[in-house]
Amino acid sequence: MSRVLIVGAGLTGSICACLLRRELPNKVNIVVWDKSRGSGGRMSTSRSPNNPSCTVDLGAQYISATPYYARIHSSFYEELLAQDILKPLVAPVEDMMSKEEGIMNYVTPHGVSSIVKHYLKESAGAEVLYDRHVTHIHRKDAGWEVCHKGGASQQFDVVVLTMPVPQILQLQGDVGSLMGENQRKKLEAVSYSSRYALGLFYKADARIDVPWAAKYVSNNPCIRFIAIDDKKRNLASKDCGPSVVVHTSVPFGIKHLEEEKNVVQPIILGELEKVMPELPEPDSIKCQKWRYSQVTRSVADCPGQMTLLSQPLLVCGGDGFTHSNFDGCIESALKVFDVLKSSL
Repeated sequence: MSRVLIVGAGLTGSICACLLRRELPNKVNIVVWDKSRGSGGRMSTSRSPNNPSCTVDLGAQYISATPYYARIHSSFYEELLAQDILKPLVAPVEDMMSKEEGIMNYVTPHGVSSIVKHYLKESAGAEVLYDRHVTHIHRKDAGWEVCHKGGASQQFDVVVLTMPVPQILQLQGDVGSLMGENQRKKLEAVSYSSRYALGLFYKADARIDVPWAAKYVSNNPCIRFIAIDDKKRNLASKDCGPSVVVHTSVPFGIKHLEEEKNVVQPIILGELEKVMPELPEPDSIKCQKWRYSQVTRSVADCPGQMTLLSQPLLVCGGDGFTHSNFDGCIESALKVFDVLKSSL
């Protein structure tokens, strides 16, 4: 039985783990490592420190399915809809631009991280470990020795890397020497946007009276998107206060990228007051820096995955090899799984 390590408990990594469990149940021992304290990656849902039932999506806000992807990924959408993990977005979103006709938008009643948690649950038996920041990967005998911060190295037969491309390039050990010059150039050409997100949590008696559930902001140098998150997800409850998420513009994110969050947060709150002067005082606030928010230039000419070594297998995937949305991650996971299936 092959021991497979998936680095990254985001959407691509969790779908890979699920596909391996479903399709090759007797061939693999699945291990998932993530450097964070929980799953989700950029599909991140945060809870209020004072009321765990008050949540906010700090990363992806809703899922948009074009007619093409709704058709070719129909099994994924049908599964999530059947289990009430996805529901149609019916709340009003101001100034949302539709790139093509027939797009369906979905929200996640239990937070966008519930999608990732579903696929990890479906990979039943997988060993999922957090606070595992991979630093070195060495080729050893017929497999891989993988090191993480603050812990002993472990041996694996196959390694799948699903973290952002710049983090793949930062890995020490044998990864760099295994890359061909052309592969390295393609990976180095990948680029991401950067932004900040604020989650504002409110007490149960707070009221936010606006006619929209979310809106895109075009006339502010800092703020690009605001959502009354519970309203967007049709979660309004008397027992739980509202929550608000604020996404900054990319230029603002890039300008302040290397600053500390406690310096940037007051600037965002000051701009938010200009946009929503009637907003009540929050009970608590979470500030998130997204250094790798969305892919602006993906890896050229290798849609879905890049195999760095076929024997023993070391393969890369994630939205850096497709595009930054739900369907891009599905597409990458399917391509990575094709490589795994032919190798195992």
